[in-house]
Amino acid sequence: MPRGTFVKNPDFNKKILVVDDESAILQTLRYNLERSGYSVVTASDGRSAIAAAQREQPDLVVLDIMLPVLDGIEACKEIRKISSVPIIMLTAKDQEIDKVLALELGADDYVTKPFALHEFLARVKARLRRPIPLQTGHDQALALGEIVLDPSRQQLTVRGKDVSLAPKEFALLRVLMENHGRVVTRQTLLDKVWGYDFEGEQQTVSVHVRWLREKIEEDSRNPRHIITVRSRGYMFKE
Repeated sequence: MPRGTFVKNPDFNKKILVVDDESAILQTLRYNLERSGYSVVTASDGRSAIAAAQREQPDLVVLDIMLPVLDGIEACKEIRKISSVPIIMLTAKDQEIDKVLALELGADDYVTKPFALHEFLARVKARLRRPIPLQTGHDQALALGEIVLDPSRQQLTVRGKDVSLAPKEFALLRVLMENHGRVVTRQTLLDKVWGYDFEGEQQTVSVHVRWLREKIEEDSRNPRHIITVRSRGYMFKE
């Protein structure tokens, strides 16, 4: 398409990697993104997506969940190991569990198929412009009792042992620990961890809290660190 027909866009020339195995969807998204002023590279399977993300260094990745060779969830997991690039997942209506899992593994947002192009483009624009969450200006380690969270190293130590956390788990625990002794509402956690434009359910927070408890509590069924405050949210206690 001639460059003179592009719509003016302050994000002009930002590079987007689009991954989908359906040629019609891939070409439609490519056409509309390029028409909006973005540079676009494509891939049609999970392994190619990982290679392209490493080679092209895109500003945003649009990644379908149902992919050949390696599915989108695994591809998301691998891309997140090498890059903090924003990732938007494309999901089908009946993939609710996959949505939660994708967000847990590091995706930033999801769009449910079928979707309107204007909605998709709005999500892309918002994700490119949204600052990375949790940049609070300090990365000092948070030491509360037997739990030590070190944002600068992305490291968690519980009772003297290193504990591995997925990106969203780490971000969630950080918000709770930074506000220890105070109630943090589910909506606040959604805003700070998933972003103000996230349109998912508050149940997402509950699922991630459950996973966190399984990793840091001695008895996840009777937690003493991450406490549920009924009808309000959660509180972190030493």
